[in-house]
Amino acid sequence: MKALFFLVVVLTGLLCAGAESNPYESPGTLQSHGRIDELIFSRLKQLDVLPAQNCSDSAFVRRVFLDVIGTLPTAAEAKTFLTDKNPDKRRALIDDLLTRDEFADFWAMKWSDLLRVKAEYPINLWPNAAQAYHHWIETSLHANKPFDQFARELLTSNGSNFRNGPANFYRALQSRDAQSIARTVALTFMGVRAEKWPAEKQAGLAAFFTQIGYKTTAEWKEEIVFYDPAKTPPTGLSAATFPDGTPAILTADRDPREIFADWLIDPKNPWFTRAVANRVWFWLLGRGIVHEPDDFRPDNPPASLELLAYLEEQLVAARYDLKALFRLILNSQTYQLSCLPRSEKPEAAANFAFYPLRRLEAEVLIDALNQITGSTEKYTSAIPEPFTYVPEGVRSIALPDGSITSSFLEMFGRPARDTGQELERNNRTTPTQRLHLLNSSQVRRKLEQGPNLQVIWRENQKRPAELIDTLYLTILSRHPTPEERKTVQAYVKTSALPSQQAGLDLAWALVNSAEFLHRH
Repeated sequence: MKALFFLVVVLTGLLCAGAESNPYESPGTLQSHGRIDELIFSRLKQLDVLPAQNCSDSAFVRRVFLDVIGTLPTAAEAKTFLTDKNPDKRRALIDDLLTRDEFADFWAMKWSDLLRVKAEYPINLWPNAAQAYHHWIETSLHANKPFDQFARELLTSNGSNFRNGPANFYRALQSRDAQSIARTVALTFMGVRAEKWPAEKQAGLAAFFTQIGYKTTAEWKEEIVFYDPAKTPPTGLSAATFPDGTPAILTADRDPREIFADWLIDPKNPWFTRAVANRVWFWLLGRGIVHEPDDFRPDNPPASLELLAYLEEQLVAARYDLKALFRLILNSQTYQLSCLPRSEKPEAAANFAFYPLRRLEAEVLIDALNQITGSTEKYTSAIPEPFTYVPEGVRSIALPDGSITSSFLEMFGRPARDTGQELERNNRTTPTQRLHLLNSSQVRRKLEQGPNLQVIWRENQKRPAELIDTLYLTILSRHPTPEERKTVQAYVKTSALPSQQAGLDLAWALVNSAEFLHRH
């Protein structure tokens, strides 16, 4: 036990310590890969802040897999990338990941957080509707639907909540009055918390949403969302006015939501493009150019106005192809910086001088444990529609309904999907989480009984060096450093355990390491 404790202490502390010979950096001169890097590095030079070194290939392959598809690379995928001599292999990997099916699964999870895809209280979409809504989101992402079209379909949606997924945008709310809808629209598509606006400005936006009707059908819990021109706006509500102060001209033969959507997705709109560009940057770099990414306001300026304007310009030029924006950011040197800062100045983090450490999302973390071990999770729905038991092969990132959860997901900060705000997801590490990973029967059972690890034990029982390499590639997507190999070999020798038990102890130590728990 003393030797095992020593192994855990050494291996779990490496990432935070930044060992002199570390696996996270590549030495050499940083290369600007385009306009993003020119703007970032120029700003850092003004602030006298040194950017981090370029990240190593092993750090990059793990990072980009997790950031793009929410999935660890397999040992074979990591090894293939690490041994590839193609100087353009990072760009090629990015292109490949953007075409993977997991991309739509992972980003449907992200958008489902913001669009409040949840069957039960307080959103109360009901399971069939949540399924339909999630399916539409996932299908849209799989088809790489332009974001302006995606937004317009949501804003102008009508029809059955069971048969037309985007109609649930107007049902996934805690309150369906026009002002609540307007605040949700502003938050989702403009990155603005409109409750802080003057009352008159809020009322002007709300006026676009006063004629939304809801009616039930003979089918239990089915509801039709529709434009109801006969519906009288509430007394005292202002005339429809765009958020930039321009009065809207409404006509009796056209749904006001269509008029608002036309204004919103116009490339000249001062809110729409910059909000989603900033949100994508936040998702990939861990911090928005405007931070928080859904809190645009005059007294919360962007870290770089020029960078935000450039991303807007590129997204418009790409006709709102979000994958094109992903590709632009992922290929930048800024994204590929090491997680180890070279400056202690507080301005370093706010100006993207290094890649920030971020704990894995709850769904990504449990999926990673399942992938490593070959185990699965069992999820159930409290309401038997369309099914009570979620098929066991469904990964956590692909769960269609925020009400389908588990004690693990809740413990590790999965959002309740009640507000649509980014900060609703909690990725802070807590003592309870640490104790669960260290001591729970759930994690221990996965490690002891997981079929993937059983194969590793069987194939490497007489080859301890290969066993160590395979576990590192499987769990951390890299080879062990010489210091780590020496530590593990000393533990195996001291403990005199059979190779399978020693391997199990090593796997347990690695999944409890800061390196495994974080994007880096």
